Amino acid sequence: MMNYPEGAVRARGLTVVRGDRTVLRGLDFALPPGRITGLLGPSGCGKSTLLRSVVGTQARTTGTLDVLGRPAGHPALRARIGYVTQAPSVYADLTVRQNLDYFAAVLRPGRLHRDARAESVAGAIADVDLTSHADSLAGRLSGGQRSRVSLAVALLGTPELLVLDEPTVGLDPVLRRDLWHLFHRIAAERAATILVSSHVMDEAERCHRLLLMRDGEILADDTPDALRTRTGSATVEEAFLHLVDAAAAAEKSPR
Repeated sequence: MMNYPEGAVRARGLTVVRGDRTVLRGLDFALPPGRITGLLGPSGCGKSTLLRSVVGTQARTTGTLDVLGRPAGHPALRARIGYVTQAPSVYADLTVRQNLDYFAAVLRPGRLHRDARAESVAGAIADVDLTSHADSLAGRLSGGQRSRVSLAVALLGTPELLVLDEPTVGLDPVLRRDLWHLFHRIAAERAATILVSSHVMDEAERCHRLLLMRDGEILADDTPDALRTRTGSATVEEAFLHLVDAAAAAEKSPR
């Protein structure tokens, strides 16, 4: 695992303005390398915008955002980051194997030589437990299975950073559990840094560290245990609600 003294991802004053709305408000945070950081908060709080900023696809960002020792969006980062969006990004008229072979050739040309491509594709398919569907058309898969194909694409070439935008939405509890086991295995065995967003608070308990967001701001940046202790709460959800109430009270109090 490479050494990043200030974090695998480091933001200082990260701000995104869209029209007359400030979507991200001067965020400061660091993601520890080789760990799973959960980005949690209600829909519309800025999670997806933050993830797009990290992978370098968000326009008009200000502040500083360094990723794996480079400015976010640097061309050298393309082969080092795996990104899964909320909508499955696969071709319906290709099989699972054909989708991965295509993306392996297009997205990771510098990391995957032709001789190693088939092995990498087979490994990624196995990682997401789709080996029995490898030759099925993606368009005939269930929504959850297509989401797993997108995750397999992100795993090609063993990326150092995985950025996952609500990857478990719409999945049944067993599949959600299995994916979280996979995330932990990737972090432990490959020393990969994982940033995963969710609005499901029980998934917070599965993360090493949490960023809790509300209205474009970070309410807390800590471990689940520390957040529960700090707020005297039994669960992370209770801790989040406690912090939301405290923030609302502070906004209403006279200055």
